[in-house]
Amino acid sequence: MAVELSEQEIFRRESLNELRKLGVNPYPPEEYPVNVTAQEIHEQYPADHTLFQDVSLAGRIMSRRVMGAASFAELQDATGRIQLYLKRDDLCPGEDKTLYNTVFKRHLDIGDIIGVKGYVFITQMGEITIHATGMTLLSKSLKPLPVVKEKEGKTWDAFTDPEQRYRQRYLDLIVNPQVKEVFRKRSVVMDTMRRFLTGRGYLEVETPILQPLYGGAAARPFKTHHNALDTTLYLRIANELYLKRLIVGGFDGVFEFAKDFRNEGMDRFHNPEFTQMELYVAYKDYEWMMNLVEEMVETIAIALTGSTNVQVGDNLIDFKRPWQRFTMAEAIRHFTGTDITGMDEMQLRTAAAALHVEVTPSMGKGKIIDEIFGEHCEGKLIQPTFITDYPVEMSPLAKKHRSEEGLVERFEAICNGKEICNAFSELNDPIDQRERFELQMELGRRGDDEAMVLDEDFLRALEYGMPPTAGLGIGIDRLTMIMTNSHSIQDVLLFPQMRPEKPLQTEAPSEG
Repeated sequence: MAVELSEQEIFRRESLNELRKLGVNPYPPEEYPVNVTAQEIHEQYPADHTLFQDVSLAGRIMSRRVMGAASFAELQDATGRIQLYLKRDDLCPGEDKTLYNTVFKRHLDIGDIIGVKGYVFITQMGEITIHATGMTLLSKSLKPLPVVKEKEGKTWDAFTDPEQRYRQRYLDLIVNPQVKEVFRKRSVVMDTMRRFLTGRGYLEVETPILQPLYGGAAARPFKTHHNALDTTLYLRIANELYLKRLIVGGFDGVFEFAKDFRNEGMDRFHNPEFTQMELYVAYKDYEWMMNLVEEMVETIAIALTGSTNVQVGDNLIDFKRPWQRFTMAEAIRHFTGTDITGMDEMQLRTAAAALHVEVTPSMGKGKIIDEIFGEHCEGKLIQPTFITDYPVEMSPLAKKHRSEEGLVERFEAICNGKEICNAFSELNDPIDQRERFELQMELGRRGDDEAMVLDEDFLRALEYGMPPTAGLGIGIDRLTMIMTNSHSIQDVLLFPQMRPEKPLQTEAPSEG
């Protein structure tokens, strides 16, 4: 079906055809040499005006002002914007003025990508500018960019709608270039974490995304079918069970930056596809892992901000070690006044009702405690805090507590009211692990669609013997939200999952 074009789109296609008639290739194949960026010029030229007298850079035209034989334009590259001064007699020193009069004045538009050669100077208005002595069209833009509108003294941005920005991230990055900084910082988060772990001798590995059994977390999976094997497969919800197989195999420390998938609800803290880093280290426990997490996240904060302090909304978060620590029971008692220690399922249901926490018949003890904690405690933990010692029912992969009956050696780090990581002293008793899996299957029969399934091959691996191990999963997206002061997980994902797009509008916004 033919797409109806707007007036601007028709005009740009006509310009494209005219350029080709003039012998100008609007999409040339040759490499364009770039020897400088806008940022380098702005940072270095004020201190030394002898620099940048033979520059070549490329970018997108973001504004243009044609004034007869001379014009100004603003060029945006990956690092920022810089003004261009284009003079007809410099661009066209001979008799043929076609390049300037026809190409630049009539057929170049905002959004077109050009290459410019010239030298840097400062205008009478004090603006650092490139005096162009050569210009090459590198890519013709056939759609107009949204621009800031002005009417009756008021201005507004034409591209601030979150759904449009997430759906058309390429356009968001063009017209809201500050968004790039979030993703540069995300890269710093991951790079700092990777160097922190490899510097301690841990090996980065890759494990299957398509799995015959999903496991390692309590979540509902995405399901698919492999035609060649004629078998059902699942997108992984976690990579824990495969990484622990590697510990069984003899690696002392392994980690993976994993794309995981959970077929669950979506909100500003959840996307069905997300990134987490999982780490497993032999001969360590959860107390040791808490200390490592503190040090690693403190290191990341310093790499991003130069200090341990990060501003998140109205809160100044301080990641300086040591962090506050509560057991889960202590946190519930601290924030609600209710002591859940030793309660059975019926007592917990009564306590939940008294605290106005909604629970369902499918929930066991662990789920009820988690609901109470989530409703009354989690959102109040602003500074980084470790919550430790969870009920055994909540943690089928964690080792039983060394001194507290009915608990496991597990912690979560909570910051700005949300979990950012989860860790255990890993369960390495294959008989206990089988019993935990069987309990999970019973919860599944009661209607819990997030209950774990029994993985016979993983149990077989444990039966060969896994050393005492500390394990960690840390959410890269949530940590990046905090480190970049981002309101929504969609703000830290370049291409978040979206509902099917509505029919495209045929009218593009005007530049005029």
